[in-house]
Amino acid sequence: MSVMTDGKKINLEEPRWDQNTYGGRARHFFATTNPFNLLATSNDLERARKIVRKIKKGTELELSNEEIWRAKHLYDSAFHPDTGEKMLLIGRMSAQVPMNMLKNKLGILGRSNPAVIFWQWINQSFNAIVNYTNRSGDSPITNMQLGVSYLLASSGAVITAVGLNSAVKSLPPIVGRLVPFAAVAAANCVNIPMMRMHELQKGIPIFDAYGRRLGESTSAAASGITQVVLSRIAMASPSMVIPPLIMNHLETKGVLKKFPMLNAPIQIVLCGLCSMSVSSLEPEMRVNIGNKLNAPDIVYFNK
Repeated sequence: MSVMTDGKKINLEEPRWDQNTYGGRARHFFATTNPFNLLATSNDLERARKIVRKIKKGTELELSNEEIWRAKHLYDSAFHPDTGEKMLLIGRMSAQVPMNMLKNKLGILGRSNPAVIFWQWINQSFNAIVNYTNRSGDSPITNMQLGVSYLLASSGAVITAVGLNSAVKSLPPIVGRLVPFAAVAAANCVNIPMMRMHELQKGIPIFDAYGRRLGESTSAAASGITQVVLSRIAMASPSMVIPPLIMNHLETKGVLKKFPMLNAPIQIVLCGLCSMSVSSLEPEMRVNIGNKLNAPDIVYFNK
C-alpha cells in the first residue's frame, strides 16, 4: 500500500532504496539493523507499528516523508516480518553488533577448559534466542524442539572446543586462538537446522513478485536455512579470526607481554529476503505453480 506525503508517493511494501544497487541494499540493511534502534521505548515501537498499519490500510497521515520511513525502519527492526509479533530485544538483528562484539571477544580471551565451557554455553544460549526470535514464517516451535536444539548445539560447541583445545596444545599458538571460531561454526551447523526443523518438514511460505502467496516449500526452507548457517559462520569470521591473528602477531612481538593490560581492550575494539528459481522447488510445488495464471519463474521467501 502506498501513500502520498511531501508530494512524494511512498510504498511501504518495498524498501526505501533501490535494491538493484549495492548502495541501496547496504542503506536498507543498516537502517533496519542500526543498534540505536534498541534504544526505542515500548511507546516508540507501538507508535511505529500503528503508523505502518494505518498506512497499509490506506489511511492518510499528516506525517513527513522522513517520519514515515523512520517508523517503518523501526517497525522492521523490532517486529517479526511474518507474524507481526514484537521480537525479543537481544534476538533482534539490531542487537547483533553489540552482543557479538562483547560475546565473541570474551570467548576468545578465555582459553582454559572451564572458560571455554562457560563462554560456549553463553554463546549457544544467545544463538538459541536469536534463532527462535528470527524463525521463518508462522511455524510453531515446541518447547521440546527448542530444548533439544539448545542442548545439542551447546554440547556440540563445548565438545568441539574442549576437544580441539586438547588437540592443539603441541601446535603453534595461533591454532589454539582459532578454536573458539571452530566451535561456533560447528554449533551453528547443529543449532539452526534443529531450531527450524518444522520448516524443513512443513515448508515455508513462498511468494511471486507481486507478493501473492503460492504455498509452502520445503526446498525454499532448506535453501534459506543453509544460507543462514553459512552467513552466521561468515558473520563470526571477522571478529573471531582477524583479532586472533592480530593478537598472535602482537604476542610474538612481545607487545602484550610488555603491556598486558592492553589484551582485553584491543580484542574488544577489533571486534533479508531471498529468491530462487521455480525449477529448484520440489516437484509438487512446481506443478502447483505451473497451473496458475501467469505462473512466475522466480519465487521469494523470507530466509
